[in-house]
Amino acid sequence: MTGHHSWGYGQDDGPSEWHRSYPIARGNRQSPIDIVSAKAVYDPNLMPLIVSYESCTSLNISNNGHSVMVEFEDTDDKTVISGGPFENPFRLKQFHFHWGAKHSQGSEHTIDGRPFPCELHLVHWNARKYATFGEAAAAPDGLAVVGVFLEIGKEHANMNRLTDALYMVKFKGTKAQFRSFNPKCLLPLRLDYWTYLGSLTTPPLNESVTWIVLKEPISISEKQLEKFRTLLFTSEEDQRIQMVNNFRPPQPLKGRVVRASFNA
Repeated sequence: MTGHHSWGYGQDDGPSEWHRSYPIARGNRQSPIDIVSAKAVYDPNLMPLIVSYESCTSLNISNNGHSVMVEFEDTDDKTVISGGPFENPFRLKQFHFHWGAKHSQGSEHTIDGRPFPCELHLVHWNARKYATFGEAAAAPDGLAVVGVFLEIGKEHANMNRLTDALYMVKFKGTKAQFRSFNPKCLLPLRLDYWTYLGSLTTPPLNESVTWIVLKEPISISEKQLEKFRTLLFTSEEDQRIQMVNNFRPPQPLKGRVVRASFNA
């Protein structure tokens, strides 16, 4: 891999090669991980997660060549999570997905070795402590990412607005307006979670993330998931490569403790 930006999910530029350009890939708090439920430690001091997305302002949907992403206005604390393990509220910046070519894989985190077909990541930053997202992304307590597992089941009505917009961002580098979408509709009813200290799961792989992995998955239909698989890793002028298997496999725990907000 030459150049800092030529990473992907293929044979030659995939997760096993990222360490060549991003040596932190072999660091001590890398993500994702396999969450072994029996080894997670119940912590009664963990507060419930509070999701305040009431007046959220989504801006656009885009294909960045690695995933599909919805970005939010993050100039004030309108759209935040708080509680949980956090002292400060964290502002929503964007959400994106990871998925597989088949239902047997696709998520980044796994539970007791079991992957899900898809995983949603809602990326937040600590705007009380840091001036910009970029500054927060370089700090050990700068980011908070909520991970939600998606399983195949009944159709998710609220997901339709998103899956119906995917045709507009089929190619890498495309973007479309995507206003007034509230991602609270993508969260499960129960917000029981596991939490641990980790990293971004894509380069630059900064070890700046407090992870909140929700225990309860949401369900989407086969047809809805198929729409994600119509996206492409490539631009309009390139040879088409289907955007699938855009996940990093679980990384070594290296002595970290995973805490649970619930008593198993």
